[in-house]
Amino acid sequence: MKKQRESQCTQKTISLLSPLGTIQVSGCENGVHTIQILMDVAPAERSSEAPLSCVVNDSLAEMSPELQRGVEWLQAYFSEPQTTGSLPLPAFHHPALQGDAFTSRVLQVLLKDVKFGETVSYKRLAEMAGNPRAVRAVGGAMRRNPVPLLIPCHRVISSSGQSGPYMSGKGNHLKQWLLTHERQRSEG
Repeated sequence: MKKQRESQCTQKTISLLSPLGTIQVSGCENGVHTIQILMDVAPAERSSEAPLSCVVNDSLAEMSPELQRGVEWLQAYFSEPQTTGSLPLPAFHHPALQGDAFTSRVLQVLLKDVKFGETVSYKRLAEMAGNPRAVRAVGGAMRRNPVPLLIPCHRVISSSGQSGPYMSGKGNHLKQWLLTHERQRSEG
């Protein structure tokens, strides 16, 4: 059923060159489907003085308004991240973000309640989503997040304060970069 729903969409993928490397944003006229961080370069050096950029690497022709909104949000996140709270998010068009399933609920709570520069523990996020015993399920929801950065799964950390895994452990350095990027920008 998932493939049938997505096959009705005409998706376009846009590549962005970001401080994290290449980011691919896929979406259709209904919303953003996925964001993939390709990890093709080491994260850029951070400086609280110099703005970082996120440049579109493809033609913007025939991009849906929702995909355009997602690209603009990501560009702002890297160059002026403190402004993202006032920018409209794109619509999301992915089955993991639809309905009342626990994964969807956790991701929606994370998006709505954990603001720029903040972190939340897996345990606290389970409580916020209405199931305090579902700590492991929160971790599963983070792994299934189809739109990282837009839904900030990098802000979820362990109760001990350690950052915890990102992108199934392959992107732990990216999670540290994102948390530091937000911390520096919210302090400056």
